[in-house]
Amino acid sequence: MHVSTASRALNPMTSSVVNPETVERISDVARRLGYRPHPLARGLRTNRTMSVGMVIPDVENPLFGPIIGGAESVLVEEGYSVLIGNADRGDEHAEAVVETMLERQVDGVILATATRSDTVVQDLRRREVATVLVNRRSDDPTVPAIIGDDHVGIGLAVEHLVDLGHREIGHVSGPAWVSTGLDRRTAFLSWMDHFGLDPNKDGVAEAEWYRTEPGYKAGLELLSRRPQTTAIVAANDLIGLGCYRAIRSLGLEVGADVSVTGYNDIPLLDLMQPAMTAVRVPYREMGVRAARTLLAAMGEEPPQEEDAVIRLAPNLVARASTAPPRR
Repeated sequence: MHVSTASRALNPMTSSVVNPETVERISDVARRLGYRPHPLARGLRTNRTMSVGMVIPDVENPLFGPIIGGAESVLVEEGYSVLIGNADRGDEHAEAVVETMLERQVDGVILATATRSDTVVQDLRRREVATVLVNRRSDDPTVPAIIGDDHVGIGLAVEHLVDLGHREIGHVSGPAWVSTGLDRRTAFLSWMDHFGLDPNKDGVAEAEWYRTEPGYKAGLELLSRRPQTTAIVAANDLIGLGCYRAIRSLGLEVGADVSVTGYNDIPLLDLMQPAMTAVRVPYREMGVRAARTLLAAMGEEPPQEEDAVIRLAPNLVARASTAPPRR
């Protein structure tokens, strides 16, 4: 058997041109010999570096670990190395990190840093670099993105609080210039209206970023403005922990006086005092789907989905930070 026939049989992109029985026979021999395609040699044949760039906005945020792990589990199996970039100093930093990756000639990019109108995303598309967004979407619905279904997730949190008897429910949102901030805020107001509660925008305070200190400041602002609030839906877990601080600074008790729900369900929430009720998003699956979507965009796999924006279903994990209102 000619070497080129074996090569075509072992390559998913060309195996269809080889007789199926021959493909099966060659694959069986390869498995018995423990053969794996060499990524560098494959890269030389395809004019690729067999590397992918992945840019995250905050390396200290625990939610990005599962996303990275999920993406790597797919990409490494396909012979790709993954370059991780931390762009925690804003848009210009993200642009610099991406540019460095492009200088290293990565074959594609997974971005967790996208803003709603992002010049980095626009530039990547103009340069025809395979790009997939993860955890955030662009205002351009044609840009591939794997995100959680924030409308459903916020609805689970609001419904849980309503079932406990809460009527004065506030929201500490993320910044509106990223899709997660806007989408979760919009969902909150929609679900409040759905349950016949006052969707007054005075019941929303915007945190500057998804961290504890901005969550504390926004939570304190909300509770000072609306002291009748008995429950807070936080836009993420770190903001929720900031709300814990705000509640305690006013001499109130989390769960008893003011209930709090988080979003993401990062590790160790069950060890907080009290353990935080949170919307759980399947972030590892998000990373897996992002990697497969990128492979499809690079021509390595058939397209996985018809829609550019894929929303993954969340679920709610109820813990001690939510209880029926005391007052």
